[in-house]
Amino acid sequence: MTTLTIAGLRVAVGGTEVLRGFDLTMHSGEVHVIMGPNGSGKSTLAHALSGHPAYEVLAGSVMIDDVELLSLSATDRVRAGLFLAMQQPMEVPGVRLIDVLAAAGAEPAGLLGRMADEARRVDLRPDLLERFVNVDLSGGERKRAEMVQFGVLRPRFAVLDEIDSGLDVDALGAVARRLAASTTEWGCGVLAITHFRRLLQELTPTMIHVVSGGRVVATGGPELSEVLERDGYEPFRELNPL
Repeated sequence: MTTLTIAGLRVAVGGTEVLRGFDLTMHSGEVHVIMGPNGSGKSTLAHALSGHPAYEVLAGSVMIDDVELLSLSATDRVRAGLFLAMQQPMEVPGVRLIDVLAAAGAEPAGLLGRMADEARRVDLRPDLLERFVNVDLSGGERKRAEMVQFGVLRPRFAVLDEIDSGLDVDALGAVARRLAASTTEWGCGVLAITHFRRLLQELTPTMIHVVSGGRVVATGGPELSEVLERDGYEPFRELNPL
């Protein structure tokens, strides 16, 4: 069993501390969901885990088993088993997906075939993979292309920053099914950041964490989403005033 441990993580953006002692532990094959109001630190967590240079880590630790990710470059974090899917995948003109995967450590033998197999699994036309990364792709196609990267790299843990944003029902279903399958195919741990309960109708969570004021203020099973649907985030803001 592989473990992702985030302990006491404090992160500042533009001189303002946003994450204020974030703690979370998850294991292989689990699906953890992070929910919270705007400005609570959800996307900051994703950027900090990825190694984005604009996000200053003030304190804390992020480890996969005994490997400290915060001491690694963004590329080496991917090679250590961390995958990040952003809310709005960027265009990268001049760079092809196969080159990105090779740089991330994908086995070169049979890589094109594996990419095509993964594209079919998420209903993405394989010929779109020949374009430069995300260039001239719709929002849904970009998210499906990210799942191609995910399926080829087979990370230990995947961090998904609002992967459901802008997806129609069909695209959401394709993405969620690929993520769910990964938890049993190779024991991937999925950490999904979302505003919307509709993702949970496609991807069954092991645990749900509510974030407020830059830290986890409540944790529970799938039933916690029903509480959030009914009561919103206001009761949880009171648990952790700014």
